[in-house]
Amino acid sequence: MGLFKRNPFGHILFIKKWLIRIFAVLTHKRYRGFNDLQIEGSEIISNLPDTNILFISNHQTYFADVVAMFHVFNASLSGREDSIKNLGYIWQPKLNIYYVAAKETMQAGLLPRILSYIGAITVERTWRAGGKDVQEKREVNPNDTENIGIALQDGWVITFPQGTTKSFKPVRKGTAHIIKQYKPIVVPIVIDGFRRSFDKKGLRMKKKDILQSFIIKSPLEIDYDNDTIDQIVEKVEYAIEQHPSFLKVIPAEEIKVAEELNRLRKWEY
Repeated sequence: MGLFKRNPFGHILFIKKWLIRIFAVLTHKRYRGFNDLQIEGSEIISNLPDTNILFISNHQTYFADVVAMFHVFNASLSGREDSIKNLGYIWQPKLNIYYVAAKETMQAGLLPRILSYIGAITVERTWRAGGKDVQEKREVNPNDTENIGIALQDGWVITFPQGTTKSFKPVRKGTAHIIKQYKPIVVPIVIDGFRRSFDKKGLRMKKKDILQSFIIKSPLEIDYDNDTIDQIVEKVEYAIEQHPSFLKVIPAEEIKVAEELNRLRKWEY
């Protein structure tokens, strides 16, 4: 790799590689040490082609979710089975991994700007600005969709179709439009435990000894030509377990039991 070789967005790959290495070292214990990241389905990652993969996931923090995915993807590609043990996997990271993020989030400070260089595709949210919902939705910026297409052509893209860290919010139709337009292989991921482990931004540890789960599912079966936007949206909602049918009231006693089981299970590994 040439020292000044760039990706399609002008980022120097040598710099990106070192940023990934540094952040991986700084964050590894957050998922294997202070807390325990339990992974399922890593064999799916290792069998994917190098480009045109769209990962869809529920969202619990701004940054910790994405960082975990960089760890899991690179560990899986290095032959680790459902594990991020031994950080050596990050020495030669996959450099064509991108993630979709709100432009205002990635411009809010120096650290988000550095994280943006690692692979953010920034988009303008049409329904929200300045941390508040807007009454009149803005027009979709066509450059945003085009950039996601460029990233898919170059590699893998992570997106959070709900566009928020709140659970059971509707999946945005923009994701379905991207799926129909670019016809990527769509791989669902379901995460849990991140909201309890980290603050909302995913930068500060909030609680230790939390069992974090990371489940990679088989690619979705999608008829790109005949499935409607609404049908794709519904498939996405079910795949990331955010369809309204998953919503149920859990008694407080069950929550306490589940938390205690998670705490005990931590010490089994």
